[in-house]
Amino acid sequence: MLKQHLQLKLGQKLAPQQIQLMKLIQLHTLEFEEELERELEENPALEIVKEESKDDEYSSLDDAYEDEGTESIETDFDVNEYLYDDEPTYKTASSNYSPDDEEFDNESLLTEGQSLYDYLMEQINLVNISAEDLRIAEYIIGNLDTDGYLRREIKSIVDDLAFSQGIYTTKEKVEDILENYVQKLDPPGVGARGLQECLLLQIEKKVSSDKAVILAANILRHQFDALTNKHYNKIIQKYDIEEEDLKDALDEISKLSPKVGGNFDTQTITINQEIIPDFVIQVKDGQVIPMLNSKNAPTLRVSEEYKDILSTYSHDKNSSEHKQAALFIKQKLDAAKWYIDAINQRQNTLLQTITAIVKFQKEYFITGDEKSLKPMILKDIADITGFDISTISRVVKSKYADTPNGIVYLKDLFSDSLTNDDGEEVSTKEIKTHLQEVISKENKRKPLTDDALVVILKEQGYNIARRTIAKYREQLNIPVARLRKEL
Repeated sequence: MLKQHLQLKLGQKLAPQQIQLMKLIQLHTLEFEEELERELEENPALEIVKEESKDDEYSSLDDAYEDEGTESIETDFDVNEYLYDDEPTYKTASSNYSPDDEEFDNESLLTEGQSLYDYLMEQINLVNISAEDLRIAEYIIGNLDTDGYLRREIKSIVDDLAFSQGIYTTKEKVEDILENYVQKLDPPGVGARGLQECLLLQIEKKVSSDKAVILAANILRHQFDALTNKHYNKIIQKYDIEEEDLKDALDEISKLSPKVGGNFDTQTITINQEIIPDFVIQVKDGQVIPMLNSKNAPTLRVSEEYKDILSTYSHDKNSSEHKQAALFIKQKLDAAKWYIDAINQRQNTLLQTITAIVKFQKEYFITGDEKSLKPMILKDIADITGFDISTISRVVKSKYADTPNGIVYLKDLFSDSLTNDDGEEVSTKEIKTHLQEVISKENKRKPLTDDALVVILKEQGYNIARRTIAKYREQLNIPVARLRKEL
């Protein structure tokens, strides 16, 4: 039996514009440029205004934000708001751009390098080898990773050749082609199945009677475990050599590359990922001035041409085709206004956040000394700006600032706090800086253990447990004492 009753529910829904804003906020400068280009291509009703005059084309961020407002799309078809709009353009702009922004030219970062795979394939096709052996060699090359290593088992390659290539061969045959053809290619060390083999392939290419090279080859071949564990005394006793001889051999080994493919496949990626600052921070007369990179503050407007087209179609309300065309144009115009408003809000959010961070860490930006960093968490900035913690997290994600002391990753400015012996709260970043300094000044012949580091930092007023020292050391990518030992 059907019953009718009232039910009260409390829910929360995000409007499409809010979702769009959150996505835009977390984009860094390069991603934002790509997103803007995509939107301009997809929505012809949205135009970017070429800069003519800074006085005319740039207004304050707050004024731009207030002028635009927020409009929602009406469910009923109504074109009058566009036909009689007093505001001729809808644009977003900011005077908070850097005068040095032209230095960060994105085009100069785009380059294309030859991949390791292509480089090896060019070489193997010049080798005098049978057709079947060539196919096996090409398959091996196709299984190398970007570092130039063959990580797969030979047996798995034999099976794959049979099932996918129709080539029935043996493990010995594949190993023979790997060692006598693939590993003979340039760069030396390619096709190795591990670090030891990679280094050996490189040192063996050095045809030399030099004592240090010969010793280095012997160490890599027979004392690799002792070398990786830095058991230098064991190596000296094994070969009955002087410490200086071992130093010369280690110097030869240090010239070898553990990742011979690193200059190929990753070249383009590394260049394309060169940092473009999202913010520019200047220090003038003791004042810290935060600004947006101008690439984050484009001047946009709704197309006047599309407004005129909408006006033309709206006069003929009897034609269904014209009505559909007018509806389509209106949707594009609405989307353009939504997007412009979202850009305004993004700029406002980014600028308020960086302003709060600069205010909180003013001493650090003036001095550039990491020891002057105050303990700061996302909630501190959220309290200052009034934004949600999740919004602050999105703003600082993947964002960088160009400061007088270099490029700074915003997330690195955030840290927890610990209390020193004087009862003062200090940033964990400050403690890590002290830890790094102590380790950099240690005697490399007798590196400091974590227990010794605890004692030294305690003398400096930082009462930290050994496990905390180990955690900070690992976060700083500093190995344990045994692996820091040098001759």
